[in-house]
Amino acid sequence: MKKKVIFIICFLHVAICYVIAQEKPKHEDTEFYSPVPNVVTPAKNNANPPSDAIILFDGKNLDQWVLTNDTTKPADWIVNKKIITVNKNRGNIQTRQSFTDYQLHLEWRIPENITGTGQLRGNSGLFLASIGKGDAGYELQILDSYNNSTYVNGQAGSIYKQFAPLVNANLPPGKWQTYDVAWAAPRFNDDGTLKTPARVTVFFNGVLIQNNIELKGATLYVGQPSYQKHGPSPIKLQAHGDKSEPISYRNIWIRPIN
Repeated sequence: MKKKVIFIICFLHVAICYVIAQEKPKHEDTEFYSPVPNVVTPAKNNANPPSDAIILFDGKNLDQWVLTNDTTKPADWIVNKKIITVNKNRGNIQTRQSFTDYQLHLEWRIPENITGTGQLRGNSGLFLASIGKGDAGYELQILDSYNNSTYVNGQAGSIYKQFAPLVNANLPPGKWQTYDVAWAAPRFNDDGTLKTPARVTVFFNGVLIQNNIELKGATLYVGQPSYQKHGPSPIKLQAHGDKSEPISYRNIWIRPIN
């Protein structure tokens, strides 16, 4: 009987040790090997796109763009010396393609001889999603905010009328400036109600100015922003109606994020 008890105790000891050994975490438990990310070749400098980017302006033409108010017509802003200059007589332009989540690179320049003050000094806008004609959508403001005072949620780098930039990273007029944007589009329920709001992160001339901001809705000049159900959307550039000298763009590319 005594031997039987000893055997049972030894057996239970071995069993308990085995269970403990089986339950002890291993480094392999938190490692996975698929799916393997695609290989992307980085750009040699920030002006060039990575290998998987869609080129929205290659310096030659505006084939990737149409007029916002009549999308059957090609964009006819001025293209010269690998630069787009806004044609204020023709209105806003937007991409032929629609996008949901993406990484976007865009460069813009305020004319060196810019005149005007406040919002009337090189005003334009990058609409991260265009959801209608005119200025409907979600606007990242473009403006000369180098020694130019205006309301802070309307200066360059602001999510217009919603969020001021964390800092003012503007260069003087005549210098090329860059926006690098990570955009997560809003999602909607079947009944049209908001499921998840839009979010955006923005680097301005390499400086973080919007840090995963949750947007309150689409841009409004007057009134509070709000959401209306929409799907994938074009990206839009604004031809603002002010009388100052028109601004220019170059090196525009996008990487859709699945």
